[in-house]
Amino acid sequence: MLESLTDRMGKALRNLRGVGKLSERNVEEALKEVRSALLSADVHFKVVREFIDEVKVACLGQDVIKSVSPGQQIIKIIHDALVELLGEGAAAIHDAKPLRVVLAGLQGAGKTTTAAKLAKRMAKEGRKPFLVACDVYRPAAIDQLETLAKEAGFPIHLDRQSQDVPAIARAGWEKSKEAGADLVIFDTAGRLQIDDDLVKELQLLKKEIEPHEILLVADSALGQEAVNVAKSFHEALSLSGLVLTKVDGDARGGAALSMKKVTGLPIKFMGTGEKIDDFDLFHPDRVASRILGMGDVVSLVEKAQDTIDQEEAARMAEKMAKAEFDFEDFLSQIRQMKKLGSVGSIAKMLPGMGNLSMGDEQDEQISRHEAIILSMTPAERKLPRLLNGGSRRVRLAEGAGVKIRDVNALLKQFSQMQKMMKKMRGGKMRKMLGAMGGGGGMPDLEGMDQKELAKLAKQLK
Repeated sequence: MLESLTDRMGKALRNLRGVGKLSERNVEEALKEVRSALLSADVHFKVVREFIDEVKVACLGQDVIKSVSPGQQIIKIIHDALVELLGEGAAAIHDAKPLRVVLAGLQGAGKTTTAAKLAKRMAKEGRKPFLVACDVYRPAAIDQLETLAKEAGFPIHLDRQSQDVPAIARAGWEKSKEAGADLVIFDTAGRLQIDDDLVKELQLLKKEIEPHEILLVADSALGQEAVNVAKSFHEALSLSGLVLTKVDGDARGGAALSMKKVTGLPIKFMGTGEKIDDFDLFHPDRVASRILGMGDVVSLVEKAQDTIDQEEAARMAEKMAKAEFDFEDFLSQIRQMKKLGSVGSIAKMLPGMGNLSMGDEQDEQISRHEAIILSMTPAERKLPRLLNGGSRRVRLAEGAGVKIRDVNALLKQFSQMQKMMKKMRGGKMRKMLGAMGGGGGMPDLEGMDQKELAKLAKQLK
């Protein structure tokens, strides 16, 4: 997320770590890079000015804690200022039942996809979603929402014959009652820019259904114009919050840092990818940590808990403890890991790895490994020693569309892994898996203090 900003901020923080003593002069010099990074990322210039002034005052008015260096203390102040800028604490969505949510925004911001993503996320929390297609000007929008609704198994109301948006919304609202839904999401039309017709239509729709939430779906790569768009929509509709889309892109995306400050509206959700599950609550503290390259272990653990099959993880842990791991198990592990996302997206959640160039090459290697295993016969997956023959390896390479060296590399890696398991079979392996959460699950990193984390690290050696 916000890769350009993270890279620039990372360089600025490296310079800050060398600050030996806090003074007005060296604080000013240190914050020049921070100011430059924010402006380069398209953060609104007024927001940047206020942010830097606040950080400077906080730095000069702060007594240096003896246990940390002055540079580290400045970084902590910047982190806290970012959290305040983004909005302290995750903003809750209205708890009404049934809950009516209108999604507004410009054309191309991702409203239709966001409607399906929001429905999927709320369904996991026990809601019964119902979608209403109110974008009558872009035929593909109705088709797209219908496809997404069918794939996710959500009921939907649409009317390809009518152009009366308030009437369509009202009909959808009535049908949602018949369906027993307790969450109704209205996907509205967008324009290339805000105009009187768009505003009037949305105001009539608002009057017709009286929504509990009106969320502005904003493209985080839109630049400073996103701030003006948010202000205009808010003045016309009294928005209740913001949804940022495409935050996984490599655009500058600094408008996200400006919108909360300028509009006073909370950022409630963010779209982090193209899949329907790539939709998260917006946690200001976690986003601030990721921007500063500090990672986001809590979100990674939460994602693992949501996506990884705990029973399968426990079964796999037992097989590893007995050194009975085969290629069927390897394939299962690959598929479990892929559910978490790309290697690059996982790396960005780990402290200190946000600025490393990881992703495409590692993901391609994982895909090659999966293709090679899928080219094996069931017997070969269960008995890897059958693959010692050269002819079998050639067949695997041809079947997977890879080179023979890729097959050899996978078999060598697998052999080394088996040897390690055999050496650690029994007590040592069980001890390591116990440190990882008992049944192969994720440890509770969030609840650990420094002594517990050190103990965990020692157990994993």
